[in-house]
Amino acid sequence: MDTRNVQAGADAGHGISFNEAFRVWLRVACLSFGGPAGQIAVMHRILVEEKKWISEGRFLHALNYCMLLPGPEAQQLATYVGWLMHRTAGGLMAGGLFILPGIIAIMALSYVYAAFGNVSFVEALFFGLKAAVLAIVVEAVVRVGKRALKNRIMIALAAIAFVAIFFFAVPFPIIIIAAGVIGYIGARSGRPEFAPAGHGPGGSGAVIDSMLGDAVPDHVKPDTARAIRVGALWLALWLVPVIALLLALGQANVFSQIALFFSKMALVTFGGAYAVLAYVAQQAVEHYHWLKPHEMLDGLGMAETTPGPLIMVLQFVGFMAAYRDPGGLSPMLAATFGGLLATWVTFTPCFLWIFVGAPYIERLRGNTGLAGALSAITAAVVGVILNLSIWFALHTLFRETVPVHAFPFAFDRPVLTSVDVPALLLSIAAATAIFRFKLGMLTVLAGSCAAGVGLRLAGII
Repeated sequence: MDTRNVQAGADAGHGISFNEAFRVWLRVACLSFGGPAGQIAVMHRILVEEKKWISEGRFLHALNYCMLLPGPEAQQLATYVGWLMHRTAGGLMAGGLFILPGIIAIMALSYVYAAFGNVSFVEALFFGLKAAVLAIVVEAVVRVGKRALKNRIMIALAAIAFVAIFFFAVPFPIIIIAAGVIGYIGARSGRPEFAPAGHGPGGSGAVIDSMLGDAVPDHVKPDTARAIRVGALWLALWLVPVIALLLALGQANVFSQIALFFSKMALVTFGGAYAVLAYVAQQAVEHYHWLKPHEMLDGLGMAETTPGPLIMVLQFVGFMAAYRDPGGLSPMLAATFGGLLATWVTFTPCFLWIFVGAPYIERLRGNTGLAGALSAITAAVVGVILNLSIWFALHTLFRETVPVHAFPFAFDRPVLTSVDVPALLLSIAAATAIFRFKLGMLTVLAGSCAAGVGLRLAGII
């Protein structure tokens, strides 16, 4: 690497220019398929193994604590590393580029979906997409479970979390807080079961040397005055538009509802998109009536097939909500504003958490109690992801479900006679491709979409 090409403002000592970092972060963004596991693996390979910009220990530490924050951990990890290297400008560049391809792709697909979603070809395409998404979500349960459920206590936490959210509709934040408290107490009391779970591909091959090393740069050191200034700025960027919409349009307006609902989601999206999407889907479908269940699955399929965090599906939700209730605007213009509004209030807090909290996160390296809390939260998230996979399965494999409300139970029961046989067979085929033949996600998604179109052409669906 030519270390002479160092821009003014680049941190002294590591010799990485802002322009070079831009090119690398753009590459990371364009390769960020496969959900958080795939995105983290891409960053680890490029930043730790290939570029040697950050040590293995610091990378894993940042990842552990990004998982404790609300929001998409992969995007926050990119923001963290970008900030560590090139201060605030670097964090904005890394975190912004990470979501930019997804914003563009989801918006384009949303236009197509809103304009042509009822056309048979598009319906067939998304029929196949839903079957593949179901298999991918089930695979996520297995993948995360293997890493997190390393002893009986963690398995019990996952089981309790699943039962609580699926059968009793216990709010997701309560489950996460309870798990974190249990993990913190368990770790502080010296229980070995709460030792942190490993991250990163393979768990081996730690980088011996890195350009940043273990020294703490000056801008990383905690500064209370700075934290207050930065926090006030990002809180204003996040909340002023929300308050303005509420004052100007009232709480019943769809744009106010989008701003308020997704701002709340930004505070409780612990554990990544899989963990919170069940709650978002239920609220968007059953409470606000913004979408139908199959449309939520279609949106998730879009997010799975495009680069960027899976939580980008929220842009699709905001798009469809405003499309169906445009007020005095044209439907497409209202939908564009609704989608971008949902994206703004979802991701602006992510920068707040990193720019304010990262210096203190650095100081917490090696904190046993917080590491134990992370382990317990990760275990609980497995149960929540299982709930998500079952919720998706019910609405993918059955044409009808019946809500069961018998205190203290509250869940959806499938009507067994309404089973969708083509969807069932296609889901089994997608799962076989993933689990048995180890095919890549994009291959399975493309094959499932092609199968959906083939079933429509054959007159089966």
